[in-house]
Amino acid sequence: MKFAFKPSASLNSLVLAGLLATVGAGAMAQTPPAAPAGSPPVAGKSAGPHEGRMGRHDPAKMQAMIAKHQAELKAKLKLTPAQEGAWTSYTAAMQPPAHGARPTPEQRAEFDKLTTPQRIDKMKEMRTQRMAEMNAAMDKRGEATKTFYAVLSPEQQKTFDTEHKKHGPRGGHRGHGGPAPQKG
Repeated sequence: MKFAFKPSASLNSLVLAGLLATVGAGAMAQTPPAAPAGSPPVAGKSAGPHEGRMGRHDPAKMQAMIAKHQAELKAKLKLTPAQEGAWTSYTAAMQPPAHGARPTPEQRAEFDKLTTPQRIDKMKEMRTQRMAEMNAAMDKRGEATKTFYAVLSPEQQKTFDTEHKKHGPRGGHRGHGGPAPQKG
């Protein structure tokens, strides 16, 4: 049997080998199936990347984390009795908004009757409404924060600024990367 070097055949073989290696590596990188509900966690395995982060999918855990953070902030601020009313107003305004109700079967049936362009327009309308609601909630929180901040002493404002940087957007709780490095 003669084996002759053919550049195109050799290139095809390399491409095929590369594709097979990629598929094989991809298959090996797949996550294992989830354990049945109620089964204990496997030793040495950590929870998923989104579990435990502010109790995102569990409203009770999220509420507990918010309450804990607010209690810590209140202790650090050393509020006076005269500031308690402003604190109560501030913390009430900072509560997360309730999630919208799921569509009823009747609403879903009406949506299913729409043509594709009509559904696109309806989804755009719903998205616009949701964004307006989110913006209004953010504005309300911003104004509540400014109002509360105005009743704080300069020392309390400095403490509030430090704590707000830790917990605000792009602050110390950065998701996958953990806390931001502290300057000092």
